[in-house]
Amino acid sequence: MEVKAKANYLRIAPRKVRLVAGLIKGMPASRAFTELRFLPKRASLPMEKLLKSAIANAKHNFNLDEKNLRVKQVIVDAGPILKRTDPRAFGRAALIRHRLSHITLTLDEVTPSARKSSKSHAGQAPEVRRAALEELREIEKADKEAEKARPISEGETTKGRGKGFRGRIFNRKSV
Repeated sequence: MEVKAKANYLRIAPRKVRLVAGLIKGMPASRAFTELRFLPKRASLPMEKLLKSAIANAKHNFNLDEKNLRVKQVIVDAGPILKRTDPRAFGRAALIRHRLSHITLTLDEVTPSARKSSKSHAGQAPEVRRAALEELREIEKADKEAEKARPISEGETTKGRGKGFRGRIFNRKSV
């Protein structure tokens, strides 16, 4: 079950609101609420209010448990632009554009069985990373051995060999 809440005509630029929206996407609702409370961004307070409203909608309208809710998506769209002028030198005027945002926050219900399965996959990630690192080290070792075994080509000196770009540029004789 999806629950939506909207905040329209928020007087904060969408670019700044998207920074906050990206942080809470995919989080459990309770954790997202805590993150927003301690985030030092101006957009975090309206986003916190919107999340609180979405949780209240889920409880009141759909009888969903707050513990099973997660932030499915947060869409931040641009609203209208308020145009103002600022006086400048020589009688000119500079245009100031106050950007507004429309935020749509969607919560969905996560079943307890789905949460357990996601935790089991989390434990496998470090083993995969270790295997990948070991493979990379083996490949680097093989590349170094192949470089040492490569014969010297014509015009190449042993002194500049293996230094790459720096060896060619700072060679005694330019190539």
